Amino acid sequence: MSNLPTNTLRRLKKIPQTSSVWEGDRRSLTALNNDEPDRGSEGGDCILWVDGSEGMVRAMEIISPEIGVEAIARTLLRAIESPQSPGRPARPKKIVVRDREVQFFLRGALQNLDIAIDYVPELPIIDELFRSFSEFQNARPPRLPPQYAKLLREVAEEIWQLAPWEYLEDCDILALEVNYGDIETLYVSLLGMLEQEYGVLLYRTLSSLKRFRASAIEQKSMEALESAFLSQDCLFLNYEVDEDSDFDLDDEDANLADLPSDEIMPVFGSLHPYEGLRPFLDEEEAIVVYSSLKALVRFCEEYGDLMEDEDRIPALNKRYGIEFPIGDSPSKTLDIGVTTLPELTDELLDMGDDDEEDDTPEIRDDLFPDNSFVSIGVLPWSTVTKIRANPRAYNQARDFPEEGEGLPIILIQTSRPKAKEAIVRIQNEGGIEAIAFTPGEDPLAENHYDLGLVKMGENVLYVFSEFVADDITHLKAKKNWERRLEKTNGHCGLVLAMGVTGASRGDPKLKDMLALFETRALDSEELGIGTLQLIPQMMGFEMDW
Repeated sequence: MSNLPTNTLRRLKKIPQTSSVWEGDRRSLTALNNDEPDRGSEGGDCILWVDGSEGMVRAMEIISPEIGVEAIARTLLRAIESPQSPGRPARPKKIVVRDREVQFFLRGALQNLDIAIDYVPELPIIDELFRSFSEFQNARPPRLPPQYAKLLREVAEEIWQLAPWEYLEDCDILALEVNYGDIETLYVSLLGMLEQEYGVLLYRTLSSLKRFRASAIEQKSMEALESAFLSQDCLFLNYEVDEDSDFDLDDEDANLADLPSDEIMPVFGSLHPYEGLRPFLDEEEAIVVYSSLKALVRFCEEYGDLMEDEDRIPALNKRYGIEFPIGDSPSKTLDIGVTTLPELTDELLDMGDDDEEDDTPEIRDDLFPDNSFVSIGVLPWSTVTKIRANPRAYNQARDFPEEGEGLPIILIQTSRPKAKEAIVRIQNEGGIEAIAFTPGEDPLAENHYDLGLVKMGENVLYVFSEFVADDITHLKAKKNWERRLEKTNGHCGLVLAMGVTGASRGDPKLKDMLALFETRALDSEELGIGTLQLIPQMMGFEMDW
């Protein structure tokens, strides 16, 4: 057992000691979700420290069950030094816990702090808090009505196996004539052809579908896109990674379709302008969603090959009788009509066509390898001459006078194979036309960046680095970059080098420099794209430029 460092003890002893008695405990949250397996992801352990005299929670933390008893001490120190508002820093006179192991651990870890640590069989305040938690949890509706949960998961699995998004785009809308409860017709849009997210959207109104499509195409700002997303009026089935899967969603090449079906979890819910996103279905909605998805399955089984063979979705119509249970009564059958809407597909596609030529550049971040070393610097003219003369190094030459101390450069240092791959891609895309910086922001995290970009042929911009806008080191390097550009009349270069994991990391030698792309610099006004924002994807909110 480790004791607290001496300086920590001195710091804690300076905090005023009160006559309060604190309760502390660690409890599993899994028991709160035992009645609903879908909510298992809300499990874990909760550590609570409560001031019994004032009835106030001073610190609370949710941790993994695998974390050791040390977490209780860490949370206690936070309760002492930086409690939740409106608490003030304070040391209790006594602590009571209901676990002998925790009592002995804290006695050893907190000795010399003049805090008595006692065992009691019950903790009345924490017990009452958890009773309240349990009552609140039990009052929440289940995500799926129990009678329909199995049916909904089964039809979701059928759709996953059919993968209709392989031949139906999100603009290939199907009309489902349901006529049950408040629903007359649902308009189906499938997600998955882009391999970014997978699901089925069941719009309650055609106007909502069209309004969202128009808003998404504009994408004026992240706030506008999020507002459009939340203003949709639809039921949905979305596919996510099962919580027990080792699948890495942060991998840029990640694709749910590569996973076995037992690692895919269906998620059902509703979007409405007044409700926002609701992650559960009531009984009537469950009947409508199950019956609609079952009709979609039967339609795709019957016409999938035909739709896959056609360049344009054909005009099709078919009715299906879908059985579903209602309480203890005999099963009921819904007669659902499924109709393709090729004219609507054409209308939605036309929304994306601009009468004027769209010269907005495509912005990508897949040219330069992750974990590269990137810096802004200068290459002496003597070194530029040597690279130009080196037959083993690729040189994109540019004719300009040698002015100033050297050529302003962006250095990108990675491994030899990855550098070679990037060089070939640049060559195949016609070389580097320009290097530029433009502002970027992450509105959710309120972070601001200075994005480094290279402009390639076909009006494509590749991000080579995201510099923190107010970082002192970057600001100094950027100032030197601009000063040197004045000397070279805007001429600059990009060096691709190997040796990122070796002794020459950050300072590659001549033999490490595999390519020099001589080019020009553009300022952000010449680039003309303004401030770039991180934009969330519709269902998963996965971030990318």
